[in-house]
Amino acid sequence: MEQQIETLQQQLKKQEKLASLGLLSAGIAHEIQNPLNFVINFSKMSDKLLKDLEDIVAENEDKFSEDDREEVEDIVADLKDNMGKIVEHGERAISIIRGILLVSRGKDNEYLPTDICKLVKEYVWLSYHAMRANQKDFNISIHEDYEEQLPQMMVIPQDLSRAVLNVMNNACYAVWRKSQGADADYKPEVNIQVKSEGDDVVISIADNGEGMTDEVKQKLFDNFFTTKPIGHGTGLGMAIVRDIIENKHQGRITFESKENEGTTFTFTIPVKK
Repeated sequence: MEQQIETLQQQLKKQEKLASLGLLSAGIAHEIQNPLNFVINFSKMSDKLLKDLEDIVAENEDKFSEDDREEVEDIVADLKDNMGKIVEHGERAISIIRGILLVSRGKDNEYLPTDICKLVKEYVWLSYHAMRANQKDFNISIHEDYEEQLPQMMVIPQDLSRAVLNVMNNACYAVWRKSQGADADYKPEVNIQVKSEGDDVVISIADNGEGMTDEVKQKLFDNFFTTKPIGHGTGLGMAIVRDIIENKHQGRITFESKENEGTTFTFTIPVKK
């Protein structure tokens, strides 16, 4: 009993730290969003200025030699391409920040019309980059298959994103762990799929990592059960995921896993109009 109490106290401390980290992350995300908006807006303004420059060059074409004109055109084309990339990646960063703010500030159990494919993609890559930040040698191939023109559906976005993030974190960790002792020809992979099946939307995350033993399968959804070393997991992730999918979204969560071969998690969520 004393050991259980001590374990619970440690878990509560971890949760308090996570809550504080969540508040800190929300504050950082809010502060970063403003300069990103400036970057995007000035990039768009610069693109308009480049168009004006093109018009001026066209009007004075006879004053340039052929070589000079070609060089100017090449420079303008490169600048426009660079501006486009700045806007594209800046808007992606804004989208991630909005997701972080949504998770930290979203109202409990509030259903909102959501682009499921976009949500899954954002949090799959957020998990990947988080793992890369913690493990410098981490690298995997991510294969994505999103059904085109999938209509928005009513979900609790801050909860569903948390479920995707938790499972993707586990997938990244599983392939990383396997890569530490695998042969050189082992290629870590995670396959993501989002599709509709009848009145349901199905999200699957499959990895070719270390898989699960029978014991782990039986205890997978138990509170405070984790196979990760101290400091790397709280043992609450999969219990939270099941609650999000089955209780909050009236869906189903299933998994298939073979030791040393990999694991596939599937969320089946009824479309709520």
